[in-house]
Amino acid sequence: MSIRRLPEHLVNRIAAGEVVERPASALKEIVENALDAGATRIAIRLSHGGLDRIEVSDDGCGMDSADMALALERHATSKLPDDAIENVATLGFRGEALPSIASVARLSIDSRPRGADGWNRTVDNGQLVSEGPAALPPGTRVTVEQLFGKVPARRKFLRTAKAEYAACIDIVRRLAMAHPSVAFSVEHDGRRVLGVQGGEAREERVAALTDRALADNHVIVSLEREGVQLSGVASLPTYNRGVGDHQYLFVNGRPVRDRLLIGALRGAYADMLARDRHPVVALFLDVPPLEVDVNVHPAKTEVRFRDPALIRGMIVSGLRRALDAEGFRAVQNADPAALSAWKPEPISPTPIGSMPIFEAAGAVPPPSYNQFTPSAAFADRRSSFITPPPQARAEPAAAPAPEGRSFPLGVARGQVARTYIVAEAEDGLVIVDQHAAHERLTLERMRRAMEGQGVASQALLLPEVVELEETACDRLEARIAELKEFGLDLERFGPSAMLVRSVPAMLGQADVQGMVTDLADDLAAYDSALSLKERLDLVAATMACHGSVRAGRVLSVAEMNALLREMEVTPRSGQCNHGRPTWVKLGHGDIEKLFGRK
Repeated sequence: MSIRRLPEHLVNRIAAGEVVERPASALKEIVENALDAGATRIAIRLSHGGLDRIEVSDDGCGMDSADMALALERHATSKLPDDAIENVATLGFRGEALPSIASVARLSIDSRPRGADGWNRTVDNGQLVSEGPAALPPGTRVTVEQLFGKVPARRKFLRTAKAEYAACIDIVRRLAMAHPSVAFSVEHDGRRVLGVQGGEAREERVAALTDRALADNHVIVSLEREGVQLSGVASLPTYNRGVGDHQYLFVNGRPVRDRLLIGALRGAYADMLARDRHPVVALFLDVPPLEVDVNVHPAKTEVRFRDPALIRGMIVSGLRRALDAEGFRAVQNADPAALSAWKPEPISPTPIGSMPIFEAAGAVPPPSYNQFTPSAAFADRRSSFITPPPQARAEPAAAPAPEGRSFPLGVARGQVARTYIVAEAEDGLVIVDQHAAHERLTLERMRRAMEGQGVASQALLLPEVVELEETACDRLEARIAELKEFGLDLERFGPSAMLVRSVPAMLGQADVQGMVTDLADDLAAYDSALSLKERLDLVAATMACHGSVRAGRVLSVAEMNALLREMEVTPRSGQCNHGRPTWVKLGHGDIEKLFGRK
């Protein structure tokens, strides 16, 4: 078969396939052009998920008729003043977006520079159909209609209108996060679905576009290293999601999707979140242009870093520092469902003669002018409704109880279900999950021990045999040296068993069987994907979970207060190793609502 030159219209359609995959792709290119034009307000109107119509209006610099004609030619751009493509500082630069869209849809551009007249140019699937003067305020309005309407092979592969609409909103949300100084509005089928004002702080913009609750449950990330600056917001570990669709990375103002972010987030939150939970994160990297290649993908959604290890290390370090600085802070918004479960019991009048009688040893009856002796029948009946005294534990007070205002987590007042510590603080009631809290404290102790002389081990009086699958034993045997640094001394005991000779001394009476089994499972799931440090953190977290000696244990008041004080000075003690909060606070206002005082 001989080689032939493809016709111009077919070349344009092939190029459009690289840039314009769906309505969201076209919307992204047009909004990026508006941002590069210096727009401060961008209004977007969608019809049928963008399948029927996309309209983007901005107040940017605008174009005259000559520039508009060039903008619709392939590889024509105003964003590269010279041939140094590696120094590009704008969002768009290839010069393919508008002609590619015009080759597969009806594209109409109305634009007016300040101090000049407006102009319109309309192209229908690659053919110029009209041009002439247009009336509009300074700026540009781009309208795309019937995308892939004359390319049925592409149109039938588009998804439903709802799915395409969701993709469009996601694109706008990402671009709006990266440019908090610009106001954005989106209408879909005549209904306003998104609106943010310009000039917002970055954390306010991120919260407005993800979840308003993030404004009260985030940390600020800020780090600079070797000319690279990292900033952004990240949720507290206790504020998380079941899916990872609220994780955003921006490089020089450009929203990108990069697997580097996923791996770095896993490392930063490794011991603070369960494997099936994900943080809410928006991170912004400012990288020298020569250190990043933005020309990797036609749609510019991927980048390549010259030093990816530096970027990954900065993300992990920046997040860790920000989370460590918060100490024992955790999400403290009272769960409405939990509060609604607190309902006062209805008070009904008690008939005379059926009043419960409470007796206490040694109590002196009050004086009465009408003393009488109850009948035997009444005495028998009385025993059926006497309320037994509440069961509680009292301790002799060695010293006056300290005041709650002296400590952020208050002072212990009691223990519930051998699991929860109830403490009184100056601004409310604090409830601590002693098992979860001790789990975190144990993990942090193990880390400090690893940084020092290592974790002390305690030999078992009788070595314990743990039976596992042969492959699980192989994985544990390969990590025997690393596990021994944590005080866990293992030895292969036949093809399908491991012999445990010692455990970390700080774990006390640990669940040896469960701990070794879970270690084998974790190594099977994550060993090959984790670095050495992440594997060590994984081992420490698993051990701490199974070695919590505080689970179900009756604590003295001194022990409860000691646990509270250690939590106040331990980093990340606001959440356990799985991202659940270790303590919650019921403010005075919430308590007053329960009793109808507010």
